[in-house]
Amino acid sequence: MTQAENRTPLLHVENLKQHFRISRTFTTKAVDGISFDIYPGETYGLVGESGSGKSTTGRAIIRLYTPTDGKIVFDGYDISGKMDKKTESYLRTNMQMIFQDPMACLNPRKKVKEIIAQGLEIHHLYKDQAELDEKVYAILDKVGLSREQATRYPQQFSGGQRQRIGIARALVMNPKLVIADEAISALDVSIQAQVVNLMKDLQDELGTTYLFIAHDLSMVKYISDRIGVMHLGHIVETGTTDEIFENPIHPYTRSLLSAIPHPNPREEKTRVALTYDKQKEGVDYTKGSIHYVTDTHYVLATDEEFEKWNNQEHTY
Repeated sequence: MTQAENRTPLLHVENLKQHFRISRTFTTKAVDGISFDIYPGETYGLVGESGSGKSTTGRAIIRLYTPTDGKIVFDGYDISGKMDKKTESYLRTNMQMIFQDPMACLNPRKKVKEIIAQGLEIHHLYKDQAELDEKVYAILDKVGLSREQATRYPQQFSGGQRQRIGIARALVMNPKLVIADEAISALDVSIQAQVVNLMKDLQDELGTTYLFIAHDLSMVKYISDRIGVMHLGHIVETGTTDEIFENPIHPYTRSLLSAIPHPNPREEKTRVALTYDKQKEGVDYTKGSIHYVTDTHYVLATDEEFEKWNNQEHTY
């Protein structure tokens, strides 16, 4: 499950930009030149506050958007520009997405069985109806739903069950990469733990690779092998889970970590949440470059910023 430098990444993202033109004079730079790799069988957590560009990154990678600039290589296929039919078919069958809102992404007019089987039917990944049914029932068992529930409609399920249907729909294709876009944020905490445990179990069993997009750092710590911290369209720090949590360098990463509530009420009373203001700090992400703390841990900063942040004491 750990990253090995000599392995070929399953997903290679290089200088990805996703800009949206709002008017003739204004363009939103939702993602502004990010690079990262995801290796086979690992979970890469992408974290940051709302509006930092996490979901846009996921949607650009799976090509729901056409990237403004940059390179995306998935399992040896270049999927950044115009794709030929073979490349597009490979992308659609081997990369899947679990969406944030479990109700909005399920067709209320279709039964659960039809929703889960849709991808298999589009790409003809079955021999006959019996095999199609068997694949659907097998994945329902894996996500903890019964065969009897296959003939029900989405509105007959709770939020957690609907998210399980979304996970089943993504995993029935047996994809190499699953992009989980805030897949648990709409669920109760107890259900969140169930869904994350389910995703981990399925990863162990099927060898699936995850890009796990979230803003809840405690959940990301639990599921991720490596973490990328994103702010205003830039990845400001990347490292293994231990490196990010035990030795955060960037002040934005430190502010995110300081906001995690402490389970001990006495310690929670004395917890100081750090604030990070990019303007006050005088940080310009476009002037920063990659500075390595270790082989796997690096920060976006200028030389002066890196020296200053590296010498700061942890205050939480």
